[in-house]
Amino acid sequence: MDTKAVFTALYDVCEENAAFFSGATKGQAGDAAQRLVDAMTTIQEHARSLEPVISGFAAIYHHFDFDPHIPANGYRSLVKVVRCCLLHIIHKGRYITSNRRSIFFRVSHSATEMEVYCSALCQLRALLYLAQRLLHDNSQGNLFFQEESGISQSFLREYASMHKGCFYGRCVGFQFTPAIRPFLQSIAISLVAFGDNYKKHQSGIGVAASSLLTSGKYAIDPDLRGQEYERITQNLDVHFWKTFWNITETEVLSSLVSMTATQVKVNRALSVPPMPFDLPLVADPTHTVTVSPPAAHIGPGPVQMRLISYELREGQDSEKLLALCRSEGGPISLSLGLKTKRSPPSPWLVLHFHGGGFVAQTSKSHEPYLRSWSQDLNAPILSVDYSLAPEAPFPRALEECFYAYCWAIKNHNLLGWTGERVCLAGDSAGGNLCVTVSMRAAAHGVRMPDGIVAAYPATLLTVYASPSRLLSLMDPLLPLSVLARCLSAYAGTDPQVEKQVEKVSTLSIVRRDTALLLRDFKQGASNWIHSLLDRGSADSVRKSVSEASLTSPHADPPVSGKESEYSLEKGSLKSQTCQDLGTHANSGASNVQKNANHLSTTTANHNSILDITLTPESKPEDVSFFLCKEVDPSVSESFSFVAIPPPGGQEDSENPREFPEGFEPLRSEQLAEMNMQSSPIVRNPYMSPLLAPDSMLKGLPPVHIVLRGNIDLDPMLDDSVMFAKRLRNIGQPVTLCAVDDLPHGFLSLSQLSRETREAANICMERIRDVFTMKDPPPEMRMHRKLERTNQKPSAIPCHFQSTMQNCYIHSLMLFNQQQR
Repeated sequence: MDTKAVFTALYDVCEENAAFFSGATKGQAGDAAQRLVDAMTTIQEHARSLEPVISGFAAIYHHFDFDPHIPANGYRSLVKVVRCCLLHIIHKGRYITSNRRSIFFRVSHSATEMEVYCSALCQLRALLYLAQRLLHDNSQGNLFFQEESGISQSFLREYASMHKGCFYGRCVGFQFTPAIRPFLQSIAISLVAFGDNYKKHQSGIGVAASSLLTSGKYAIDPDLRGQEYERITQNLDVHFWKTFWNITETEVLSSLVSMTATQVKVNRALSVPPMPFDLPLVADPTHTVTVSPPAAHIGPGPVQMRLISYELREGQDSEKLLALCRSEGGPISLSLGLKTKRSPPSPWLVLHFHGGGFVAQTSKSHEPYLRSWSQDLNAPILSVDYSLAPEAPFPRALEECFYAYCWAIKNHNLLGWTGERVCLAGDSAGGNLCVTVSMRAAAHGVRMPDGIVAAYPATLLTVYASPSRLLSLMDPLLPLSVLARCLSAYAGTDPQVEKQVEKVSTLSIVRRDTALLLRDFKQGASNWIHSLLDRGSADSVRKSVSEASLTSPHADPPVSGKESEYSLEKGSLKSQTCQDLGTHANSGASNVQKNANHLSTTTANHNSILDITLTPESKPEDVSFFLCKEVDPSVSESFSFVAIPPPGGQEDSENPREFPEGFEPLRSEQLAEMNMQSSPIVRNPYMSPLLAPDSMLKGLPPVHIVLRGNIDLDPMLDDSVMFAKRLRNIGQPVTLCAVDDLPHGFLSLSQLSRETREAANICMERIRDVFTMKDPPPEMRMHRKLERTNQKPSAIPCHFQSTMQNCYIHSLMLFNQQQR
């Protein structure tokens, strides 16, 4: 349905039902009828204000797309979510019209449903106002506001106080594909039940009994579930989210998942000791560079990895590799029989970095789709279990992933790989690490990967506002408050203090939850029974809402064509970035040596390293991802019809009013704890690659970015779009691919539905493209600084510290200053 048809249908169904129930008799039914009338009337008021805004955005949002064939940006996403909410209201209203005379029809249930969607529409209206402000304040063609003040600060302030429970109860996941909504409801129930029992010191029986009662309560009362979900997402610390997300790492759950996943011949956890080694330089293979083991924050320690291979290949059962294997308490997943056939080494290797907000999960959580990839690609996969924040913040994860990459190149014969082609793959935080590892490989002058496949990567870890980040107000898997805690932990600004919870006896918990269950049972059970009666209609509504824009003849025109034995004084190292920055910089930077066939290079002393600053071309503040240098007057005029300044012209006020007179979004009873400390480290190119200067990005291999949603609903969508645009503008090979409406983290959900499996397969096909493409030209595999080095070998000892190395050392300096 086109925009006009949607609003016309909404007005008609609301007016008809409001007129019918206005004459309802007094009493309990009359009160419910009046609530329904009030909800219908309020919905119409919101819709009249939204209609011109939606139409305005629909006329201009194509200017922010990556290209005409990839219609994806935050403005599109906001419009899509509003339309989806309106369509749900229309279908619910039509259901009321068809069943309001039935003896099974309950006015109170329908009134509650419409009130919840009315609340959701109100909050979406507020987000669109903020989007209009963003359009007004931004430079043309830019999706991000490049300051932490202004509209970015306004969004954080509004997020902390705006009501969000309506998006987590009855409306949870309304914007996503129908196949994924039951899973999102289960996640919401599990989360609030887990939150009720978090950090309470009980016996196993007590936890089980309490969780059972609590989950039942939230299953039958979606409104209570929404309230608790909002409370948890706003106030619990990052340690809670680490614990909850790591539930899938438990032996029971991982064993269940393993039984349904593809069976592989090799699945071994490796622990690589922290030993330095040499790799040849790309510019001059007769010279080598020393790769030092990770040392930031927690001192030198082994790097954990997991080798997955569908076939047992030569080298994968060697004594040298088996010596690196660590026990996980389970059966040995390696075929070692004398008659076992060993396949020849594969020419391909996938090096995988998992997601999890830099704070949670391991390769174990991502095994299902990694096993499938290993089978389909007929290639081994090495997944890195990097150290997690807040115990090991930036740059520890980057150091470990880069070390793992270099180790794999050095020891390819142990992995069943010939050493020919390697692709870096990762999702979310892992996508960020794929890019930054490649940047660091260019800085060291070692071999670059043949390609990067990043699914919904995080490329900008600042608090800059963007249209897609406004969606974090309603995202069930990545709310802004949770995202902020993860990024603060990775940046090292999280205090790492866990809140203490009062110890409660098991009997008290059972009594309390039983009382709460009985209190909510009557209304909750009634709503649940009524929802069963509506199931047939609801299922059709879900399908029709999701497919309306595709099936309607009035659709909008299509868009064209444990502790480590290697640790050194961990207790003192945890509380600071580096105990000795100079020593760490010496070990982390490229040390070119010469003994016979090696080149000898002396590194600067501590004082000279501390004096290193970024060269003018690599200063983050000089980097702009403003892409449209010439302003088109006609486009600017069309933008002016949609963009709005702060109400009352209070642009310079400390606390300006964010919304027009007569409108105010719903507010939460308790403010969210938004601990977004400003730190210069988040603007470091190795943390936010979107802010990297062109000289660093030009050394990257081909990048393939996979988004979620044909019109993406990911809060990190704009990160991907702007990063792809930057790469394209400097002539770097980049592709952008979109999949159907799925939540953030769809790779970890690959076994849940057909849609998620297809999305995982799309990522796998992009990896295959990296392996099967023709050899890239030399300039694509060589960094600009290294080309200059290749022309003048004698200049290596003096000038090997490239711009990117200086940026990396500068990041350590910023950390040291921050901790002091």
